[in-house]
Amino acid sequence: MKRQLQRGFTLIELMIVVAIIGILAAIAIPQYQDYTIRARVSEGVNMASSAKTSVAEYINTNQELPANNSSAGVTSPTSTYVTGIVVTDGLITISLSDAKALGTAGATSFDLSPVVDSASTSVSWVCRPATTGTPTPEKYLPANCRG
Repeated sequence: MKRQLQRGFTLIELMIVVAIIGILAAIAIPQYQDYTIRARVSEGVNMASSAKTSVAEYINTNQELPANNSSAGVTSPTSTYVTGIVVTDGLITISLSDAKALGTAGATSFDLSPVVDSASTSVSWVCRPATTGTPTPEKYLPANCRG
């Protein structure tokens, strides 16, 4: 009767598995960090939705762009990641806080610019990095804001 020996993994097989896991982790961790920062930045777009509605209503009513927050009827909400929303001549600027969780997107801003269709007086929005101050790095902006 032949006795069968129990065999395990060889050292080289284990080293290959560890190397593969290491490579995957080196790629996945930075991508996950970018993803979480992008999710925090998109909070600003969500918070600006009421400002977008107010600015669009002002444009439809007065046939011109609102000069500031008070003429548009916009309050400037804040949160952990958003320090303010400012309307200047119809342009909505979302300022992000310097929270550590925002990484290099901290203390930056991005704009929502109205595009008015004169025929139907409908308003659409273009999102982009801020033209003044420190712009938010493009890789952290929501998908509809990236060039």
